Amino acid sequence: MMKISIKVKAGTKRESVKKTGENQYIVEVKAPPVEGKANKAVIKLLSEYFHVPKSRIRIISGHKSKNKIVEIG
Repeated sequence: MMKISIKVKAGTKRESVKKTGENQYIVEVKAPPVEGKANKAVIKLLSEYFHVPKSRIRIISGHKSKNKIVEIG
């Protein structure tokens, strides 16, 4: 079980995950921050980045914030 801190940039032109420090990442997603679309895109991108199924990734805080704590199990 690992917890990481992410800063989400929604509505960007490209999608990427950048490591900025120990357990800190910037995640850029094309999806807008509307109706949870950006959160879904973040989970999909992180599942690809960490090679784990989407069901193993959970946003534990910051659902409506740019700064989130994500648990990867």
